[in-house]
Amino acid sequence: MEYILKSGEVIKFRLYKDEDFVQVHQLNIQEEWNNLVEKKEDARQAWVNSNVKFVAILNEKIIGYIRGITDENITLFVCELLIGSDYRGLGIGTSLLKFAHQKFPKTRMELLGSNTSYTYYENLKFRNFQGFRKTLVEW
Repeated sequence: MEYILKSGEVIKFRLYKDEDFVQVHQLNIQEEWNNLVEKKEDARQAWVNSNVKFVAILNEKIIGYIRGITDENITLFVCELLIGSDYRGLGIGTSLLKFAHQKFPKTRMELLGSNTSYTYYENLKFRNFQGFRKTLVEW
């Protein structure tokens, strides 16, 4: 799929390939998603194990991505959505969410937001719901 910016530039969405991880990791570094950066090999393996994994490309450069998991029938859970800071506010993230959801049309899309992304998802009319999180070491 393609997304055309107002400038006329064409952004392509495609399935993630293993060799894309270098650029994905650089986006994580730039965003200071330190958990993913510090656990680089775990993050790489998460991409291998995920069945929702798409990248947004402009001029052969990955400028954003979406990674998640789905059962293909009920739930599509977005683990990460990241658009490079130079490309935010152009509709790329919204288009990438829709692109991924169209691949699994029977599902409901669920995700966790942060304090900084909360209003973004509210503006897209995502419904707020209660969630919980715990790591194994916290037991």
